[in-house]
Amino acid sequence: MNFVAIKMLIGDRAKYLGIIFGLTFASLLITQQMSIFVGLMTRTYSAVTDLGQPDIWVMDEKVQFIDDLKPLQSTELYRVRGVEGVQWAMPLYKGLLKARLSNGNFQTCNVFGLDDATLMGGPPEMIEGTLDDLRRSESVIVDINGAYGKLAKPSAIPGGKPEPLKVGDTLELNDHRAVVVGLCKVGRTFQSQPVVYTTFSRATTYAPRERKLLTFVLVRAKAGQDLNELCDRIQASTGLLAIPADEFKWNTVKYFMKYTGIPINFGMAVLLGFLVGIAIAGQTFYNFTIENLKQFGALKAMGTGNFTLLRMILLQALLVGTIGYGLGVGAASLFGLISRNSELAFRMPWQILAITAAAVTFICMVSALISIRKVIKLEPAIVFKS
Repeated sequence: MNFVAIKMLIGDRAKYLGIIFGLTFASLLITQQMSIFVGLMTRTYSAVTDLGQPDIWVMDEKVQFIDDLKPLQSTELYRVRGVEGVQWAMPLYKGLLKARLSNGNFQTCNVFGLDDATLMGGPPEMIEGTLDDLRRSESVIVDINGAYGKLAKPSAIPGGKPEPLKVGDTLELNDHRAVVVGLCKVGRTFQSQPVVYTTFSRATTYAPRERKLLTFVLVRAKAGQDLNELCDRIQASTGLLAIPADEFKWNTVKYFMKYTGIPINFGMAVLLGFLVGIAIAGQTFYNFTIENLKQFGALKAMGTGNFTLLRMILLQALLVGTIGYGLGVGAASLFGLISRNSELAFRMPWQILAITAAAVTFICMVSALISIRKVIKLEPAIVFKS
């Protein structure tokens, strides 16, 4: 009977392809939009991911997410270092500074100032140069995407391709000369701004004059120290907000989900894909069943039970669902592969594949249930009607 069910399904080529098209489009849209959404949310906390050494981030108690900058007094660093359970605590400057390019244009950059002595919190991967080069005078390290993108120098040939920023080139950060001594690879930021690393003392020189210039304190806990207990201890001792790095990431994601329209926009796109899948696949599968009622009636007249007929319909739904899911997810994966070096955010963890599979399964089950109702009520005598 399984073979008969498949032959019935494939025999009506137009409806067979129509069902697969609907399920493919639904799985493609659901997978693609969710992957772009996850990619965008990942970019919101890319700075926390890139600075992977600290276990705990200490900041002003009113800070809500990574780019909500509320500077601290420099003396807070020493108070954090004095808390029991802290292995080390290092200062970090983070700010948005305008860089003046060689053509006179300005570009806003994410500037990180690392501890002068240890350079703790540097970029995760160096492409050219070394982190120790930051100890040279007026030195900065620029991320590779910014060097080839928004910080690239205009071509000497009119209409030519911009020349990427390279080691030895200079920038102006808030009217201060900065020499590029290295290129690094970091995660793209939410607003795709170039990332610049330098020392803490130099970053505070570049920054506009303020009374407070310490943005975060990066903390590594001693071995075996419970992070939540240490956070509570730091907060009780200093009055500052101390949270583990993973929790800081989640706080950033929750802020963007709560105060921006991003989840609604992508949620509507995912819902649209789901509804389109139900509409196309469900309607087409229903019409397919209606047109094959005589065949189902003939099988009933020959003694085939309702359970066997239901199993045949479920097998047909499972077959088209598997093919549509595979084609849709494959197309979404190809889209992500093609756009991996572009500004488009795209990240496809296994959870997205599981959610898409569940959505396609639900669509197929709904389509099958609509069709099953007609088959169960079918009278075998229908085969004798003209």
